[in-house]
Amino acid sequence: MKIDWAALGSVFGVSLVTTVALVGLFTLGVAALAKQERATAAGGSAALARTGAYACFALCAAAVAYGIYLIVA
Repeated sequence: MKIDWAALGSVFGVSLVTTVALVGLFTLGVAALAKQERATAAGGSAALARTGAYACFALCAAAVAYGIYLIVA
């Protein structure tokens, strides 16, 4: 049995970068929701923070759906 180390390293690298990007994007969404709650409590408008949070969560869901599509297809 021969292992293609270059391909294994490539898969590891792409997986690592994708995982860090998705976790970072989800974290931005959670932070935006927290900012939205603070803005609402202070009496300000929180539409931009809420929209940004929903956009982050939608991008996370789209990335997960695309990954499932790649696995199934």
